[in-house]
Amino acid sequence: MNVLSYPERSEWAVLLQRPRLNHHTLEDQVQLIIEEVRKKGDAAVKAFTRKFDGYDPASLELSAEEIRAAGDKVSPQLKKAIDEAQWNIQTFHKKQIQQAETIVTTAGVRCWRKPVPMSRVGLYVPGGSAPLLSTVLMLGIPAKLAGCGEVILCTPPDSTGKVSPSILYIAGLLGIDRVFKVGGAQAIAAMAFGTESIPAVSKIFGPGNQYVTMAKQIVSRDTVAIDMPAGPSELAVVADSTSNPAFIASDLLSQAEHGPDSQVLLVTDSPKMIDQVKAEIQKQLKDLPRKEIASKALDNSKMILLKSQEEIMDLVNEYAPEHLIIVSSNYAELAEQVINAGSVFLGDFTPESAGDYASGTNHTLPTNGWARSYSGVNMDSFYKKITFQEISRYGLVNIGDAIMTMAEAEELQAHSSAVSIRLKS
Repeated sequence: MNVLSYPERSEWAVLLQRPRLNHHTLEDQVQLIIEEVRKKGDAAVKAFTRKFDGYDPASLELSAEEIRAAGDKVSPQLKKAIDEAQWNIQTFHKKQIQQAETIVTTAGVRCWRKPVPMSRVGLYVPGGSAPLLSTVLMLGIPAKLAGCGEVILCTPPDSTGKVSPSILYIAGLLGIDRVFKVGGAQAIAAMAFGTESIPAVSKIFGPGNQYVTMAKQIVSRDTVAIDMPAGPSELAVVADSTSNPAFIASDLLSQAEHGPDSQVLLVTDSPKMIDQVKAEIQKQLKDLPRKEIASKALDNSKMILLKSQEEIMDLVNEYAPEHLIIVSSNYAELAEQVINAGSVFLGDFTPESAGDYASGTNHTLPTNGWARSYSGVNMDSFYKKITFQEISRYGLVNIGDAIMTMAEAEELQAHSSAVSIRLKS
């Protein structure tokens, strides 16, 4: 990791840049994939699956029997862990469900907002170098709790056409309606515009690499919505001289192993902590099965030494990390100063891994600075909130003058007349 000592504020924007492919080249490449899928449907999806996944699919959809059979390949230990995570995620998300409440804004005027679930949603679950079975829980649970009419799932196959049994097991456990072995930008395009096999959805959820994220952003310019730009993964850790360097190193590596385009930051006011964490990273890295991937991510990553906690929190809020861990001795105080982050983890015994799997919060979070304007996936993500209003004759008398006066000030006479004609009746 690169060490930067006391950078000036004028340098922050440059040093906080994420690793990325050439934006214009990336968009051009993804746009070509999307247009091919839009025009040629299944044929294009299959062609890209052959090209990118090395598998020639006869069918894109997994059968109900294939999904049921997957459970036999999942160990009892993993099933128990999945059950525990499912319980916690359901518990946290159920508490977010809000019922419609009628508000009387003035006598005779009733307004309310009703949450209506999406009719069909598409979940994207990465499955390339790491099959993210936890993402099925994070997206499938709130989709089903919300009562979405149909939930479909796309996840990439390996070169033999197989999909992780654990992903299929959870899909069956949650009652996901249809599962397709399709990945990458072609999966996003298929869910956005529909093919002969894959139905078009109202909204697409899920993280992915830069190609998937770019595809989501492109298709969102059309009629389909997306949860947020999500991927590649990133983490910032705020520490002081009292923090545990072994814990910090483990957290940095846990995000670095996601992929070579991930990024992690350590931000501290302690030069000693930087040296200790560097040593711990080297110690722990050598035993990681994905150490090559993690090492490439660490090349994109930084340890930043600043003069004060005020500067530290200013820099972190400017970075707007997907994940933020605060392990300084006064972490509760610093937590109150967070304004830009996807999810925050407080104290020595709250690893980011907890949020990835089983604490209950959702791990589908905004990356690449989008935490300045996006929230992570939550129950509201799966609803449309439709407003209703009912006005009595008495209510229209009460607010009629205000409506007519404002309409006439805007020189919209028909708006005013829609009220006056009723009042005269």
